[in-house]
Amino acid sequence: MAYSVTTQTPASRIAAILGVVLIAVLIALPFFAGRSAIQDMFFILTMLVLAQFWNLLAGYSGLVSIGQQALVGMGAYALFGAVILWGVDPVPAILFAGIAALVIAVPTAFFAFRLNGAYFAIGTWVIAEVVRLLVAQWKTLGGGTGTSLPRDATRDMWFVDLIKETLDVRSAAARDILAYWLALVLALATIGCIYWLLRTRRGLALAAVRDNTQAAESVGVDAGRMKWIVFLSSAFGTGLAGGLIYMQKARISPDAAFSVTDWTAYVIFIVVIGGIGTIEGPILGVLVFFALQSLLADFGSWYLMTLGVLAIAIMLVAPRGLWGLVSERTGLHLFPIRRRLSGGRLKLEEK
Repeated sequence: MAYSVTTQTPASRIAAILGVVLIAVLIALPFFAGRSAIQDMFFILTMLVLAQFWNLLAGYSGLVSIGQQALVGMGAYALFGAVILWGVDPVPAILFAGIAALVIAVPTAFFAFRLNGAYFAIGTWVIAEVVRLLVAQWKTLGGGTGTSLPRDATRDMWFVDLIKETLDVRSAAARDILAYWLALVLALATIGCIYWLLRTRRGLALAAVRDNTQAAESVGVDAGRMKWIVFLSSAFGTGLAGGLIYMQKARISPDAAFSVTDWTAYVIFIVVIGGIGTIEGPILGVLVFFALQSLLADFGSWYLMTLGVLAIAIMLVAPRGLWGLVSERTGLHLFPIRRRLSGGRLKLEEK
């Protein structure tokens, strides 16, 4: 029997079964959970999406961006613009959010890709600040003070009436449930697409570019093309998440939508403590972050200091993050991408 190449492991097969069960529970969550739990899960899922896309950039491509807030904010303002100026329903307007982030990512990449290392990171932050200042001049959408979604737009949002009748809840709770289900779909699609990408030949090329761009190019990998694909894909997904977050909030301002703390610093923290360069890392990291936020959010500046100290401690003890520490000691991989040989001995036939 010939050898074959596989990425699956016994642990990943068990994880797949448990994952299906977990997804079913998450889909059914609004039927038995309260509004507070739905809002918490919405936060976890949207932060997970942002973390997975930043991990795709930094962990798998070596593009350490600290300007993700530009994509979140631009996506959010595009949704508000589509709803307020064009009368588009907030649900399909989420697509405008992704497109707007994709559009702003093109000139960003054009300039940022001419920088390397720390200069690339600083360059993305500077561009994000420029975008924030420009959006703050958009008087139609409230300028520097921001604006809210029209009441009729939130009242008549797609699927809200159906959810109200099915679950017997009020309009506000129905909107939260709708946003939660959309966030669940986006999170599953994000993880699924990234996992699929990493298992393809492009995933191998991506890892080669991250490790050594010159070496990757010497064996035929188009490093520039791979960076463009990853950067634009990440921008589109981050924009969708930004639009969805502010569709649920129904209120926006430049300082909130382009917050470097909320949409970049926290996301980096999640990925770093969870495990950069793994799909499992951001999942573990967002759960740890949510737990810390729930426990320490009332302590003001001590909360941020605690996050910083914890991040430094984890980087010293476990440079690959919490999931890296777990996988090193147990060999556990829920989303394996490393290729392995399986099968019997290769039989040679005499001619």
